[in-house]
Amino acid sequence: MGALGKLINISLFFFFALMAINVPLLNGQILFPEIYPKLLTDLKDWYSSEFNDYLFTEKPLFFVGLVWHEIIFLLPLSIVNIYAILTSKSWFGTTSLLYGASFLTSMAAILGDMIGSGKVTNKLLLAYLPFVGLAILAMLRGLVFCSTKRSTVLARRKLA
Repeated sequence: MGALGKLINISLFFFFALMAINVPLLNGQILFPEIYPKLLTDLKDWYSSEFNDYLFTEKPLFFVGLVWHEIIFLLPLSIVNIYAILTSKSWFGTTSLLYGASFLTSMAAILGDMIGSGKVTNKLLLAYLPFVGLAILAMLRGLVFCSTKRSTVLARRKLA
């Protein structure tokens, strides 16, 4: 893997690490607000008011469902992806593709609601859009590097 691939992996490492921290500590408060200490609930409240994120204050049911999805599926996958990057596992492309596709689908639903409802502010949109780019990057990492490795294996088989 070249320098670009390593740069992508470093970017994705920080993305997955952020999500491994953010999902249980902030997004989890949507589901279980009573178990969090005041410091974390104050942080969530500050974020909600600073960015005018109505999803955290109104808790629409589709968003609650997406948070369950994040906790049950994406959080463990974030941890697995961090491990895969640190240990250079060959299957990282597959798990990165899974994560990226799933996260991008969630972001499409969230942004669709925000824009469709007219409740989105520029500040809130700018807070969510980088995550769309990172989800696309995770998908591309899985698609490009998996397909390159596979074509190399197929070329070797043809030579033999």
